[in-house]
This record gives sequence, structure tokens and C-alpha cells, in this order.
Amino acid sequence: MKLKEIKFIKKRLPINEIKKKSKEFYNLIKTRRSIRKFDNLKIEDEIIKNAVLSAGSAPNGANLQPWHFVIIKDIDIKKKIRKAAEKEERNFYNNKAPKEWLDALKPLGTDSNKEFLEIAPIIIAIFEKKYSVKKNKKIKNYYVKESVGIATGILISCLHFSGLCMLTHTPSPMHFLNEILKRPKNEKPFLLLVIGHSHKNCKIPKFATEKKKINEISTWI
Repeated sequence: MKLKEIKFIKKRLPINEIKKKSKEFYNLIKTRRSIRKFDNLKIEDEIIKNAVLSAGSAPNGANLQPWHFVIIKDIDIKKKIRKAAEKEERNFYNNKAPKEWLDALKPLGTDSNKEFLEIAPIIIAIFEKKYSVKKNKKIKNYYVKESVGIATGILISCLHFSGLCMLTHTPSPMHFLNEILKRPKNEKPFLLLVIGHSHKNCKIPKFATEKKKINEISTWI
């Protein structure tokens, strides 16, 4: 079957405009921080919808788009998620985590209490799909984690650009999300993204603002 193609058109900007835009984006994105203290001010659905659609535009294996986003606003569901997440976190802090990991987490002041899961107005549960199902037929997806990771990065960037704050949360394991959110077995929880405005008394560790320099994270040849 012959591949149907359409012409790709993208306006070519002057180099000075490209440099300006790249600098503007960097100046904005470098202010992004993970926070753990949110207020409960409601967020309009349109803002979240635009961010999810942006995430859905991410490059992915064979354009199979192996992701699903569950937007959670219901307080009872958020309570169930918090209860299940804290159970896994208590096991992590008390039994599973090696000393080196706990030492690395110590400056953040984190523990098994995940109050933000109830307080923040929006949680997005991101699922990766190892395979899709169409007309009762399994369709294998490719480069799933890479694709979902890129989509999540775009989602975070769009929400930050929009003026919101976030926290990525990954209690392990997260199988409880399939049960609470009634997601099918071909979907595996990838990440919980907690979204809202920062609380007026929100603080972050100073060391979290210290990012590696360009020569530490890149090689030019």
C-alpha cells in the first residue's frame, strides 16, 4: 500500500528570532521547581485540556501514541489514591529503601505523608500502554517508556508555561491506580503528576535550585 503523504510547512524564522525564542524559553523553564505544598484553588478544565493535547503531540514509536492520561478532580478518589500511595511509601521508607537512597532524600525532608495528593486541585495519572486493543485485536506498541517520558516532559513544560506548579510522584509499585481508576490491564502506571498553585507558605530546598552547568551536562564535538 502506497504511503499517503502531505506537505510539511513550517515558517522559517530569522536566526535572531530563533535565538530570542530559545533564550525566552530557557529563562522560563529554568524557574520550574517541584513543590510539595499546594493550595486548593480550582484550575479550569480548559488549561488542563490544552496541556494534555500538547502532551499528545509528542513524538512516539510508529505514531501509536502509547499513553493515557486520567485527570482526577474528585476528592473521594484523591483520598483513595493518597491512602494507597502512603501505604506503599511507608513500606518504602521503613523496609525497601537502601540507606544511600534515604540519605539522598534526607535534604528534601520527605516522608510517607503525602497530604498534597488530597489538597492539590488536579492530579493526572499517566499510564503507559505496552499494547493497544482495537476490535479485540492486540497491537504491540514500540518505544513505550521513551514515548511516554517525552509526552510527560511536554505536559510538564506546558503546565509550567501556563503558570502552574507541579510535583512528579512515583510511589512504587503503583498497581493500585489501575484498580482505583478502573484502567485496563494493558495500561501500566507511569507517574502521578500533582498540579496546582503553590501555597503561600510553600518553601523548597535551596540546593534544588542548583543545576549543573552546560559543560557538565553536554559534550560538543
